Order: sequence, then C-alpha cells, then structure tokens
Amino acid sequence: MDNKLNPHPDIPIDLPTGERIAIAVEHYGEEAVARKAITLLRGENAGKDFLLYAGGRHGLGILEGAPALYWPELWGARTLLHVWDEAAAPDVVTGLKNRAWRVREMCARVVLERDIPAAAELVRLASDENPRVRAAALRALAAQGTAEHQSVIAQHFSDRDKSVRPVAQQARDTLAARLKAASA
Repeated sequence: MDNKLNPHPDIPIDLPTGERIAIAVEHYGEEAVARKAITLLRGENAGKDFLLYAGGRHGLGILEGAPALYWPELWGARTLLHVWDEAAAPDVVTGLKNRAWRVREMCARVVLERDIPAAAELVRLASDENPRVRAAALRALAAQGTAEHQSVIAQHFSDRDKSVRPVAQQARDTLAARLKAASA
C-alpha cells in the first residue's frame, strides 16, 4: 500500500523557488501569497498547497511525515524575497531572533532586500554563532548602518570564520561609499 501523497499536478514542486512563487502569485494573487508567507514565517499553517508552492519537493516530504523543524518558517521568509507586503516587516524582524540559524540568515537577507529598518537587531546578529548569519547581518548592516556601525563591521575583518572576513571588508566598502554619497 502506497502512503505517498499525490500533489495536485498544477503545483510545480520541482521548479526553482522563484518560478514556483510566480505561479502561486498567478493562482492566489500577490497579496494572498505574501499573507501566506507571513503565516509560514510565524510557524503557523498556511495550507498544504501553499506549503508545496513555498517548499517544493521538500514541502511534500513534510506533508508525507518528515519533521517540519524550521523549514516552513524558512520558506515563508524566502517567499518574501519574491513577494512583499509591508505588514511582513515586524515578522521578519522577529525572525532575526529565530532559534534556527537558517531562518535568522534568511530574515537578514529579507531585511536587506526589502530595506527593513533593523540596525540594532543586525548589530546583535553580527555576533551570531553561525558564520552565514553573521555574513548576512553584515551585508544588511552595510546597506542601512550609520558611521557608528563601521566599528561593528571592522570587528569581523579577523572573524573566526574566514568566509566572513571578505564579507566584512565588502560591507565596510559598501557602508563607506553609501555614507560618502549621502554626505555629498
């Protein structure tokens, strides 16, 4: 007996995320997709079909019984890179404190992409135990930080993880160029 789910054939679970989300927008409308993404980011149920749009084949795995862990929250945040509603901003900032590093990282990427004011939270995240989270925080901080944040970025020129060091240098350059352009 096969207990595998057979998803609706119109849900493109094997397409890349951006393409799946574009099809979800065609189906539900952009506002509804953004609301469903917020629902996932909050750790709530946004419906089986939307889980498949947001998570693709991995979403199907969860529907078939794999542990959800933090994946739906991550997919909700990632969806917000493709669609946006200002109402999502507080949930994205809250996601910067999520227990799962992948969610924190993705929320930092959304902060950068959507220009969500979160400098204080990004400063805290720049000290995260995960190097990918630190790097994402530094990129976002460079885009919205002030002169006082230069020292936070500079601390990571000698980060314990060598992958963060070039990101810190790029963040320094981005922040310096942005501050220079603003003062001109």
